[in-house]
Amino acid sequence: MKSLINDRIRKLVDTYMSSRDKIYSTQEIIDSGTISRLRGFRVKPGKVSDSIFGGMGSYYDKHTGQKVEYENPPLETIDKTPLRIMVRTQRISTHDINRGEIPFKDQILAINHNYMRRMLSSALGTSQFEVEGLTDNSIVVAAENLTQIPFENVLRAYMAKSSTSTSLYQHFINGGRKFCGHILPDNLIPNGPLPYIMDTPSTKSEEHDESVSPEKLFEAGTCTPHQYAQIRNSSIFAFGIVSLFLKEKGLITVDTKTEHGINRKGEIVSQDEIWTMDSSRFWLLSDYNNQLERLSNREIKELDPISYSKEFARGFSRGDKGYTEYQRSQIAVRYIEGIQHLIGKRFEPDMRPHEERVISGIEKIITQLVA
Repeated sequence: MKSLINDRIRKLVDTYMSSRDKIYSTQEIIDSGTISRLRGFRVKPGKVSDSIFGGMGSYYDKHTGQKVEYENPPLETIDKTPLRIMVRTQRISTHDINRGEIPFKDQILAINHNYMRRMLSSALGTSQFEVEGLTDNSIVVAAENLTQIPFENVLRAYMAKSSTSTSLYQHFINGGRKFCGHILPDNLIPNGPLPYIMDTPSTKSEEHDESVSPEKLFEAGTCTPHQYAQIRNSSIFAFGIVSLFLKEKGLITVDTKTEHGINRKGEIVSQDEIWTMDSSRFWLLSDYNNQLERLSNREIKELDPISYSKEFARGFSRGDKGYTEYQRSQIAVRYIEGIQHLIGKRFEPDMRPHEERVISGIEKIITQLVA
């Protein structure tokens, strides 16, 4: 594999950060009127990706503390399938706080998602449309606007250390021995393996999430037992596919979360990103095995494996502060190293301005898909 080595990655990131112009928000781009078909549309902002779709929408505005409701004109494909256009941003969020923007993160996660989507589409299904001219690093996505099944499907093979309140690790170290319906043995260690892959669903809220048992989802009417079984079983199958594939690349699959919805055919399929470094954890296998041996010999007190995931960024989080320029640079370097390790290819960024990439991508979607 010919990849960017560390020094060249840092130079690429530093050059980008020093020359970056203002990045316009998705709403500002739509409001400019450049994309005539979407004139007057309201954008639903997300933690990382923004969404544009027809009909009623709402979101929680953290600045005002209010719920914003709106209605867009219809947005459908030629065959009347409801369309959702998603725009990836460089934003990074930890502990439900926006910490700023990470250079190239939008393109890296796009490459990551598309690589995994193709590998797992037979297991998880997909809501995404193929659009000619949209490359794997395109930050604009065209997908069916599904009827969402509103919970995060979280699978864990290891008790990864995490500062997130919904994590199994935080539950365990605070004395909990039952988590999402699973009994936790007393001999678990930080970053050590779990007895089996555990399904640990989380409620999906615009304010805060909560890890719950599947029975709680059924009681709340979030999903049916049949729907949950299908999502869990197909996801565990996908977990096995990814684990076998990445083991050959020298990586450990630690955990992941996916979201799912129902398409117009009544099928349950995955939505949003699949197995990216934001939604999953990957550890370097050689480093992990070396640390296991050192732990066994009492040379170290705890496992701290090299991680390609957002957990690396969480380590920089302090209170409600954003990341410094240095921290943003460090995180960007880790993301680039991670994507090269995952897919075995050199990262080749699209250096066009953000708004140009957004406009170009949306216009391709509208030209090919929209009536």
